[in-house]
Amino acid sequence: MFSQSFLQLNTIFISILIESIPFILIGVFISGFIQMFVSEEMIARIIPKNRFLAVIYATLFGALFPACECGIVPIVRRLLLKGVPLHAAIPFMLTAPIINPIVLFSTYIAFGNQIDMVLYRSGLALVVAFLVGIILSFQFKGNQLLEKGTRNTHHHHHHHSTKQTFKKKFVDMLSHAVDEFFSVGKYLILGAFIAAAMQTYLKTSTLLEIGQTDVTSSIVMMVLAFVMSLCSEADAFIASSFSSTFSVGSIVAFLVIGPMVDIKNTLMMLSVFNKRFVFILICYIAIFVLVGSLFI
Repeated sequence: MFSQSFLQLNTIFISILIESIPFILIGVFISGFIQMFVSEEMIARIIPKNRFLAVIYATLFGALFPACECGIVPIVRRLLLKGVPLHAAIPFMLTAPIINPIVLFSTYIAFGNQIDMVLYRSGLALVVAFLVGIILSFQFKGNQLLEKGTRNTHHHHHHHSTKQTFKKKFVDMLSHAVDEFFSVGKYLILGAFIAAAMQTYLKTSTLLEIGQTDVTSSIVMMVLAFVMSLCSEADAFIASSFSSTFSVGSIVAFLVIGPMVDIKNTLMMLSVFNKRFVFILICYIAIFVLVGSLFI
């Protein structure tokens, strides 16, 4: 019995890793690219000074950006270090894994070509990201990054100002990407392992018994999304398998909160941001997703 469950744990663990690593690689390369080729001045010109406009802009920009929730953390950290305000970076981090073309297409396919699931998913995600961004803009000053994350980039700044050859920049970009991959990767592995363990030893039947009313079924699906830590490109296929047992609202809650907050991305956020900030951010997301799902 034990060996069988261990085998299952192993299989789930490896499948989560295989699913996420390509997206993390893309994420760290984009992060390295931003570090080397995008200057602070370029970003300052793009992002509006007005906080409401900045949040809207970042939320919509996230929608055009195909990133996975594991790959987005290094990108957001890099943007914050480049001077993007927190209230613009976080909505971007929240919408990019959900409302990008690849994910919306997979959602459309998973739910038997029904467009309404796609609309619910993207609509709720936009609303949640916008509200979180606005609240953060009033609540937090500064970028909320951990000190160790900000220190090691300062000594890079000096040799950016001098003109570098493209080759030198490219080599630097690769070394940045590799550093970032190893600093983020260990949290991914830990997160994938916890998620696999919880999927193996948590009984689904218990969850079904709890999720009888609208509120509890949304909460159960949200906990499930957090625990399963699926990549946003694949989660719609899992969610559609619940559609006979759970309400539409709770399935939308699953599809929205999963890419925003799950075990592996929480560990990755904790490796980059202050703990208090991560905790508050997760609370806001959970409350808004829960309330939103009750209206669907």
